[in-house]
Amino acid sequence: MDTLVYPIGNKLYINLTNACTNACEFCIRNGREGMGGGSLWLEKEHSTEEYLALMPQRGEYAEVVFCGFGEPILRLDTLLALGTELKNRGIPVRLNTNGQGNLIYQRNIAPALSAAVDTVSISLNAPTAEEYDALCHSSFGTAAFEGLLSFAEECKRAGMRTVLSVVDTIGEAKIAACRKITDSLGVELRVRVFE
Repeated sequence: MDTLVYPIGNKLYINLTNACTNACEFCIRNGREGMGGGSLWLEKEHSTEEYLALMPQRGEYAEVVFCGFGEPILRLDTLLALGTELKNRGIPVRLNTNGQGNLIYQRNIAPALSAAVDTVSISLNAPTAEEYDALCHSSFGTAAFEGLLSFAEECKRAGMRTVLSVVDTIGEAKIAACRKITDSLGVELRVRVFE
């Protein structure tokens, strides 16, 4: 049976798809079946209605996070429907993404996302387009890096809390270079511990 949602601590995570525009070297999919005790590999993509039936009520979780074994933005309509419902219930919503949404849809999706998402966390991963491409192998090539930076700006402009993240294993010099990028964009930098 597919794992559509899974709790970790006081947060509930939504696993929308296994599809992704990246093939990151460090992705947990490369060595694990899932998070939170179950497999996150989906046999199929499930309907919005199936997910809606699993959405929590206010107070059950501190936050609901779109984060599974794929890029949630690839299921944009479902993401928007679920996020809007969660926000209507007074539940904070976060989207973990590779930041390639505007490249995927060839339009600015940030205004639509702002009705469904409070916080956007974008995996920056590297300080340059070349390093990002070598690490993340995006289907958009080196254009993915500028695309994610532009997406971050649009998310901030649309009123969402916008965070760019890196893993601590990239080293202090690269973290410092990434911090310069986030400072120039006026968004937050989060340094994640590599698991």
